[in-house]
Amino acid sequence: MIYFHIPFCKQACHYCDFHFTTSLKYKEDLLLALHKELAARSHYIEDRRIHSIYFGGGTPSILEASEIQQIIDQVARHFDIDSQAEITMEANPDDLTSEKTNALRQTSINRFSIGIQSFFEEDLLWMNRAHNAQEADTAIKRVQDAGFENITCDLIYGYPLLSNEKWSSNINKLIQLEVPHISSYAMTVEQRTALAHQIKSGKTPAILDEQAEVQMQMLMETLTSHGYEHYEISNFAKNGSYAIHNTNYWKGKHYLGIGPSAHSYNGVSRSWNIANNAKYMAALQDNTSYQEVEQLSLIDSYNEYIMTSLRTMWGVELREIEERFGTDLQSHFLREITLFVEQQKVQSEPNGSYKLTREGKLFADFIASELFFIPK
Repeated sequence: MIYFHIPFCKQACHYCDFHFTTSLKYKEDLLLALHKELAARSHYIEDRRIHSIYFGGGTPSILEASEIQQIIDQVARHFDIDSQAEITMEANPDDLTSEKTNALRQTSINRFSIGIQSFFEEDLLWMNRAHNAQEADTAIKRVQDAGFENITCDLIYGYPLLSNEKWSSNINKLIQLEVPHISSYAMTVEQRTALAHQIKSGKTPAILDEQAEVQMQMLMETLTSHGYEHYEISNFAKNGSYAIHNTNYWKGKHYLGIGPSAHSYNGVSRSWNIANNAKYMAALQDNTSYQEVEQLSLIDSYNEYIMTSLRTMWGVELREIEERFGTDLQSHFLREITLFVEQQKVQSEPNGSYKLTREGKLFADFIASELFFIPK
């Protein structure tokens, strides 16, 4: 699978700490750099058949449809793109005009990840989102009318303006619109963001864990009662419409990340590109280094397997721990998991897998950290 980081946005959301710029001055140069990196690193992953391509960012929907297709065509020059490959583009609702949506219909894009976040105007203004409430509604319908069925939408919960009534309304809006996949995340406060500054200066109330916990429970109860599978902590799918790209990531498949700040993983190492557009472009122009590489130890790989697998409905498998990491780490896992099984936060299955219960999903990160092996 291949991920492209498109580092452009119209404006900065107050909570966002992803790498981006609001200037399009060097867009053409950046796109040429993406093409060059793809050619240079096309052998980073051994599998030549690509089952998913994902355009993230930033805001990939800022690009022209032709620019997106040129990148996909470049992938096809170096890899064999499966005929059923999932090709996803993250999009802001305000970018999905009729003209843009129709143009994208002529490309290989077959899945949209639409950043709705909220259907309430005051919430979108507070977040400093580029779209308004009406655009949040009409963008989904417009994409559906254009013939795109594979759609996921993002919602955020756990922030001061979001009452439980508004949260329930947001969830039910997506159900009514028959969106087959929903991703939802608790608001987090990242350093060096506008939100962090506003909280520190007292302009915005602090984020409360208790609110996020209640609203996550509401999310789980509402969506599962309407036929959505809670297949990963933050993701819900109807009729088996799991995100292929993300699911492969959680299952430890290898991936190539292209673009400034993009990460890659090939089973033995992890690398990440410099989060600076000018330095990234200059390095590719001069054929100098633009990334850092971390070689993964057996323990690193074990801890990562625990972190990603525990988040999913498939859970952690004892057999896989033994086969990939050995009996010592399997014994460590069995010792540490016992308490959480007794607390009914983790459920042991007859096939040797361990999965989070609904209550356990509220403590997923903590449970995973307790299962890590930390050398003394």
